[in-house]
Amino acid sequence: MNLEFKGKTVIVSGATRGIGKAIATAFLTEGAIVIGTYRSNKKAADAFKSSVDRSENLHLFPFDVANYSEVEAFYKTIENDFPVIDILINNSGIRKDSVLAMMSSEDWQSVISTNLTGCFNMSKFAIQNMMRQRYGRIIQICSPMSRLGFSGQANYAASKAGQEGMTKSMSKEVASRGITVNCLSPGFIDTELLTDLSEDQRKEYKKMVPMRRFGKTEEVANATLFLASDKAAYITGSTIDICGGV
Repeated sequence: MNLEFKGKTVIVSGATRGIGKAIATAFLTEGAIVIGTYRSNKKAADAFKSSVDRSENLHLFPFDVANYSEVEAFYKTIENDFPVIDILINNSGIRKDSVLAMMSSEDWQSVISTNLTGCFNMSKFAIQNMMRQRYGRIIQICSPMSRLGFSGQANYAASKAGQEGMTKSMSKEVASRGITVNCLSPGFIDTELLTDLSEDQRKEYKKMVPMRRFGKTEEVANATLFLASDKAAYITGSTIDICGGV
């Protein structure tokens, strides 16, 4: 299937590791110009830049998506070189797990700020750009935890549920301008976010998955490519699970 991303400009937040890295790589392979963001890990960013083909089409910017002023400055920085933003992938996300009674207010707020407020910040300025050209694709990387709600993940589950609610409202606001807004909801994907699990925990979580395996980052990236393409022009306000049947 020809998804026709050659020359398209794609912003991917949290682009240098895990799912974000796979998504950014997939768009580069399809000929897109990728503007990747990361918070502070320059070593990972440099390693990613040096490892990809078509690295001349990859542009990386460090800032905190939870910080409105930094996000605004980022969009002002890129507007001359990249006046048209075609696709935004809101992938930046963190976890700070703890049972609610023991969770610090800082851990609650930092997860909400990055995962939910970060989506607001990044989407606001992208929508302003997309409305001018009457075209755009916004994809939020969400999680089935918004509905499953694992113990110890109240902050994470709340942030992801908020993303889905935001997506529903945003999709209605911009549909007449040719902009679609959707969620992709990966389940257990084999990334560094799972490295803190013990071997016993990994086995137990795999038992929860009907397919009896964790997903691959490439499988999330492939779904992202489709949803960002013109082939998915009539899909908006939706959440698509990539979770092996959980």
